[in-house]
Amino acid sequence: MEVLSDILQPYKELVGTVAGIVTTGQMFSGSFICYDIYKQGNTKGTSIMAFIGGFIMSILNIKFGFILRDDMMIKVNFFGLMLNIIYLMIFFHYSTEKGQAWFSMGVGGAVSAGLIAYSEMEDPALIENRFGTIITIFMFYLISSPLLGLKHIIKTKSTAGMPFPIIFSGTIVTFMWLLYGIILKNKFLVLQNTVALVLCSIQLSLFVIYPSKKSKEKKSKKSN
Repeated sequence: MEVLSDILQPYKELVGTVAGIVTTGQMFSGSFICYDIYKQGNTKGTSIMAFIGGFIMSILNIKFGFILRDDMMIKVNFFGLMLNIIYLMIFFHYSTEKGQAWFSMGVGGAVSAGLIAYSEMEDPALIENRFGTIITIFMFYLISSPLLGLKHIIKTKSTAGMPFPIIFSGTIVTFMWLLYGIILKNKFLVLQNTVALVLCSIQLSLFVIYPSKKSKEKKSKKSN
C-alpha cells in the first residue's frame, strides 16, 4: 500500500474531488428507481429498504459530521437526507401496501432515533471511533442486503427487484474512496471500502449471470 500511495500522492486533490462528486451523484441513483416505479404505476418488484437504508445512513452521517466537525460532510448528507425523503414519498404514493410501507418507515425512524440517542449518551472520548464503527457495520449491511435474496435470484434466474442503479453507482463510489484511503494511508478507510467494493462487485456479477426479467422481455420483443 505504501508504494501505491506514493504513486497516487500527486493526484490526491483530484481523487478527493472526484470521490466527492460521485458520492453526490450516487444520491441521485434512487431517482432511476422512482422513475421505473412511475412508469410501472406501482412498486411491485421494488423494495422500500434501499430508501429506508439511505434515510438512516444520511441521518447517521449528519451526526458523525457534527462529531467530526466536518461542515462538508453535514451539507452533503443533509442533501442526501432530503432526496431520500422525496424517494420515500414517491414510493409511498405508488405503494399498494401502504400499511407495510408505514411500518418500514417507522422502524427506520426508530433505529435512527435510537442511534442518535446513544451518541448523545456515549463517552465523548470514545464516540468518534464507536459511532464510526456502527456506521461502517450498517453500511456493510446495506451493501450486502440484496444478497439476502440470493437463493431466490438463483431459483428464478432473475435479478428483478435488485436496485441496479444504486449498486452500480455504489461500486464506483467505493472504488474512488478506496483510492483516496490508499493515498491517505488510512487503513480503516481502505478496509472499509475494500470490503464494500467486493460486495458490490459480487452483486454486479449477478446482473451478468442472471439478467432481470425486464431486460429479457425487451430482448424477446426485439426478436419478435
